[in-house]
Amino acid sequence: MTTTRQHQRMRLLFRLSLVSVLTVGASRVALDYLRNNDVGIKLMPSEYTIRVPVEVSEEETIEDGCDVFKGRWVWENESYPLYEEENCPFLVKQTTCLRNGRRDSFYRHWRWQPDGCDLPRFNGIKLMEMLRDKRLMFVGDSVQRGMFESMVCLVHSSIPSSVKTSLRRIPPRKVFKIEEFNASIEYYWAPFIIESISDHATNHTVHKRLVRLNSVAKHSQEWGGVDILIFESYIWWMYKPTINVTYGSLDKIEEINVTAAYRVALQTWANWLDSTMNPSTQKIFFVTMSPTHLWSWEWRPGTNGNCFNETRPIKESSYWGTGSNLDIMGILEDILGQLTINVTVLNITQLSELRKDGHPSIYGERKGKLLTKEQKLDPKNYADCIHWCLPGVPDTWNEILYALLLQDYRVHVQ
Repeated sequence: MTTTRQHQRMRLLFRLSLVSVLTVGASRVALDYLRNNDVGIKLMPSEYTIRVPVEVSEEETIEDGCDVFKGRWVWENESYPLYEEENCPFLVKQTTCLRNGRRDSFYRHWRWQPDGCDLPRFNGIKLMEMLRDKRLMFVGDSVQRGMFESMVCLVHSSIPSSVKTSLRRIPPRKVFKIEEFNASIEYYWAPFIIESISDHATNHTVHKRLVRLNSVAKHSQEWGGVDILIFESYIWWMYKPTINVTYGSLDKIEEINVTAAYRVALQTWANWLDSTMNPSTQKIFFVTMSPTHLWSWEWRPGTNGNCFNETRPIKESSYWGTGSNLDIMGILEDILGQLTINVTVLNITQLSELRKDGHPSIYGERKGKLLTKEQKLDPKNYADCIHWCLPGVPDTWNEILYALLLQDYRVHVQ
């Protein structure tokens, strides 16, 4: 009798165990189906998937009449840099000066202080809220790519690690996606803005540069739906005093003065803006020329070097080197003055002129490779005095961009 009861209990326990296993299995199948088909039950959303209005305090507001592009560089060793080179995995070798062997790190600790007002502290979450469901795109050459990487690092370092991000390369674009905000920060390679034979994302070095002065059609297919566009084009025009141009047919190529070509190119771009952009939904910025520091005699008379071994900014606030072309600045002012839509100028030239210390020098790369020991011993010919180390000067450009976006948001939303 006892044996029979034991068998019955064993059968009952077996049936209960079987039912439990089948129930758990069925639940897992159902949950997998729901996840894969995006119906019914969903995982708990991140707190950042819910839109939160951005509050702009008085301290974050640029005072009326304050020109944020006029000021001075202030040594700030406690709260600068805003991120660390080793903590941002998105930097290319062209900008990782410390990793490439640069011993001094002074260039990372200078803060731009406008005369008469303060820049707001960069806040990645506030920027993401302003960019929610939007695209921000930097357009230009490798200097502009440095500004893109700076912005990506600023955002990456100031948002919680729980926020999902990704970087995809879709030549000639790079796309940094911030998932919870459905926002993207992008970069588009277009060194002349207009079409050219140097538009390939990686294979673009040519001895005889050729531009198509009357067309941005190929590029603009990628620009049209972008919410915030930041354009830049300068250093590629400065290769020689003249440049080869065409209006479409390769059978008819002319060689003309660079400044004349730049004016026509910028006019082509401006015509596209006027005919295509929607000023009520899209914002356009233009970054003025990024200065070079190729000749040390300009800031230290009697010397014959360049930016190599420079560790401090230039003190004279009105310094202007020959690496910045006044004719180009005048052309930009003329063309933008004719537009019917608003383009905000990020006039970074003067403040960057002072930063002879901020370039990679011999701690960068050439043609995709770090300099050899022999090349490093010849800074006169191999020092990179065009691009910028990161963290560094481009972070300030983005701090100003952030301040202007915050100001515009406050005016139109709050």
